[in-house]
Amino acid sequence: MRNGTVTSFILLGLTNDAQLQVLIFIFLFLTYMLSVTGNLTIITLTFMDSHLKTPMYFFLKSFSFLEISFTSACIPRYLYNIATGNKVITYNACMSQVFLTDICGATEFFLLAAMSHDRYVAICKPLHYVTIMSSRVCSILIICCWMAGLYVIISLLSLCLNLEFCGSNVLDHFTCDAFPLVKISCSDTWIVEQTVDISAALTLNMTLICVVLSYGSIIRTIFRFPSVHQRKKALLTCSSHMTVVSITYGTCIFIYTNPAAKQEVTINKVVSLLFYSVSPTLNPFIYTLRNNQVKKAFKDSFERLVLLSTK
Repeated sequence: MRNGTVTSFILLGLTNDAQLQVLIFIFLFLTYMLSVTGNLTIITLTFMDSHLKTPMYFFLKSFSFLEISFTSACIPRYLYNIATGNKVITYNACMSQVFLTDICGATEFFLLAAMSHDRYVAICKPLHYVTIMSSRVCSILIICCWMAGLYVIISLLSLCLNLEFCGSNVLDHFTCDAFPLVKISCSDTWIVEQTVDISAALTLNMTLICVVLSYGSIIRTIFRFPSVHQRKKALLTCSSHMTVVSITYGTCIFIYTNPAAKQEVTINKVVSLLFYSVSPTLNPFIYTLRNNQVKKAFKDSFERLVLLSTK
């Protein structure tokens, strides 16, 4: 078979054990629903509450939309595969999945870098914050993040579309991804593998440098604050974002810098599952539980809903 005649792939998923599949289905279904509900709640609150109209929450709203898109690109399909037992995915659907997950994944790193810049301006240049982080600037930054993500993955996608498949069309994964596609291809995959590594390294390093520089300046500024209360308040403002950055970068650095993680199928699938499912579920809770403004907005909205329902 060549890529021109391949009409479908078979996704093996995480396991063939029927009982374990039930547990995986319940786990993924719950985490997916929590992820969508949590992120939609943040998006709704930022639209409804006037106190959440600042640049920080504009970026958080965009990040929540990105997380919903990212996890929705693959988890519902895998849930369908488990529920129906149908592991077949068409060639076009597979390549669409590669495109959607990769562009959302790449864009996420650029957006985290933009959010760290927002925190830098808020803490290091508070008097000029409104001027520097205007709504126009924020919108441009969001567009640039998506364009950068598209630019990073477009060459990888074009190479994946030109891969040839001469034998098996079985992908040992729960989603379509560059690594499992490369494993079953009969083409010379050296260029694809190098493109994946270079794209990942550039994206991770460029955005991580921006994050480190921003937080380096933030920490220096915080330690100059005269009172302990001011320091704690500033650190609390950044703590949620720093936690999400640590989880996201830590997972990807493990995959792309650990050769065993790329070669060992089981490790790759488990880490990918954490990245696709667990991380988008944790993020809204990390932001809401550590943010008094979001908690207050949620409480006020809930009280308004209760009053409306009693009338």
